[in-house]
Amino acid sequence: MDLKSRLNIKIADSAGFCFGVKRAINLAEKAADRERKVYTLGPIIHNPQEVERLEKKRIKILTSINKIKSGLVILRTHGIPFNLHRKLIKNKNINIIDATCPFVKRAQVIMKQLSTDIESKGKIVIIVGERVHPEVIALMSYSSGKCVVIENVAEAQNFKCIGDLSVLSQTTQTPENFENIVEVLKKQNRVRVYNTICKATFDRQRSAEELSKSVDLMIVIGGKNSGNTTRLAQICSVNTNTYHIETVESIKEEWFRDISNVGLTAGASTPDWVIEGIKKKVMEISMK
Repeated sequence: MDLKSRLNIKIADSAGFCFGVKRAINLAEKAADRERKVYTLGPIIHNPQEVERLEKKRIKILTSINKIKSGLVILRTHGIPFNLHRKLIKNKNINIIDATCPFVKRAQVIMKQLSTDIESKGKIVIIVGERVHPEVIALMSYSSGKCVVIENVAEAQNFKCIGDLSVLSQTTQTPENFENIVEVLKKQNRVRVYNTICKATFDRQRSAEELSKSVDLMIVIGGKNSGNTTRLAQICSVNTNTYHIETVESIKEEWFRDISNVGLTAGASTPDWVIEGIKKKVMEISMK
């Protein structure tokens, strides 16, 4: 195989764990050190490799609160639906650690305020995001009025309701998608905008975009179930050949044929140990 003798490997300035994920992992590990029964309702973050590591520390993932009779429950970074949170609180045999990302929590607070604000009653709240994503599902549960999820500009164009709208975003959306949808909605509605995209997401997107413009190949590292990692891959693919991978095993040497510059970035839920493992593998390939 005709590989370059060396590769110039560049890592995005903003990549890997964000503050909210670091906080959640830290809370989970401390809980596992002192408690016998520790659970999360769904994966605490969207990275299968890190979740598997936590499972080895006896942090068990459950899909239903009906299976939890006692013990400690850690609320995932994406948050959980409001009614499930209330049920957990009512069970006196269950202790709760809220590891919901502060940016997600802020969006939930805004949603709740919009639902209880007298001036907002009867108005429609729009969430720009993925309707099947756990964060969006949880966010919708904080609304007591009509709430509609719009994923893209095409859906915004097909949204026919005319009136007063409040618009907020899934925290990991791209600013471009959010702004484009808002502009479409403004054409026939009075729109109040709440930009709830988190800064960590914005920083990673911009950093990845800039790096992708200067390399021959981008490798985006993170869970295939991670919305923010998927968007990094989408952004990078506009500028260069891009692969979204979770583990070292996914790397193929033929990717690097006639390649000089390789960029690496990672989603906000990707741990350093996964990033370092993939960087090491790419360096090994570059030496062949």
